[in-house]
Amino acid sequence: MHERQKKVVLAGDLPAIHAFVGRRRKDVDARERRQAYAVCAEQTAMPGHDERRTTSQRRAALARFLMFVPATAISLLASSLPAFADLKLCNRMSYVVEAAIGIDEKAATATRGWFRIDPATCRVVLQGALTADRILLNARALGVYGASPIPQNGSDTLCVGPDNFVIAAARQCRGNQTPAPFTQITPTRTDDGNLVAYLAEDSEYDDEQARLAGIQRLLVIAGYDAAPIDGVDGPKTQAALSAFLKSRGLSAEIVQSPTFFATMIEAVQKPSSTGLTWCNDTPHKIMAAVATDDGKAVTSRGWYRIDPGKCLHPDVIGQPKQVYSFAEAVDGENRAIKYRDKPLNWGGPKQLCTRESKFEISEQGDCGTRGLTAIGFAPVDMSSGGKTLRFAMP
Repeated sequence: MHERQKKVVLAGDLPAIHAFVGRRRKDVDARERRQAYAVCAEQTAMPGHDERRTTSQRRAALARFLMFVPATAISLLASSLPAFADLKLCNRMSYVVEAAIGIDEKAATATRGWFRIDPATCRVVLQGALTADRILLNARALGVYGASPIPQNGSDTLCVGPDNFVIAAARQCRGNQTPAPFTQITPTRTDDGNLVAYLAEDSEYDDEQARLAGIQRLLVIAGYDAAPIDGVDGPKTQAALSAFLKSRGLSAEIVQSPTFFATMIEAVQKPSSTGLTWCNDTPHKIMAAVATDDGKAVTSRGWYRIDPGKCLHPDVIGQPKQVYSFAEAVDGENRAIKYRDKPLNWGGPKQLCTRESKFEISEQGDCGTRGLTAIGFAPVDMSSGGKTLRFAMP
């Protein structure tokens, strides 16, 4: 890491994610793959007639500006930004992330998202003259990774949408908007005059390491042995990548394509002829867990998020003697959904230990006394080499 970089730690119960803000030694080429989204503004109090007109004009001006801002890189940004500077967020994590930004200017607060950023990639979220009291950010990993590794406990609660969204009055959620924690961020001016910050993990990958670690992580999720996820190339990673490409009918050249992560994620989410695949045929988000019995110990692992209409291939490592599965439908706040007064879930008689947050548990006895929760898993018949479980409404 450059000695002048400043590390901002986002607190949380899950593995720590940092934002590195400061000068970069070399820029990553911005890869434009999504159209810019837009942000508008909100009035938080009920002003008088003159104040209402002034606030309305300010909101309209801010909205007009933000509706036409291009997008390409990303940053954990904030506070009274100078004019004519791009705001960038760069991803040095091993996850493909989606980000939403919030703009707080006097009585106006607005949000805009989602910006997708692959590992070792930057995106411009705002460009041109802008003065804001604060800029805030919410970042999340894609559902293919299971429980989000990014702590979600910022000090501001603003509204977001399920897909690409623009929300004025972002402190008062309506319709399908949901509240989400946002963290205030402060960018640093780089040598090219832009403002930038970096999403990073404890491993503090550089760009090349982040990209390789991102590939390793998706290979493991797809069922290929590319562990450990460390951003270090070697025969094991290359063998796993070659096997993955061959199984999907992909050429080696596609690895250098700017759309390679999109290709990998699409392939990982498709049902596979080998291993376990979950498919969500409900209108709800599903959180799932898998367990494997290797003859010596039973290891349970979760949670994996499966969005509606998506499939996911969880990491079942090795050749276990038995595989188990549990899944349940949840709402936007991860509360279990009930159908006809019963939880909407898919499990079985095998009682195994879990916890509310992301987990991997190898000892299955006395769940309750260890502060864990016992849940009934269902055995999965893997005798044919592969199994797809489809979760549907009763």
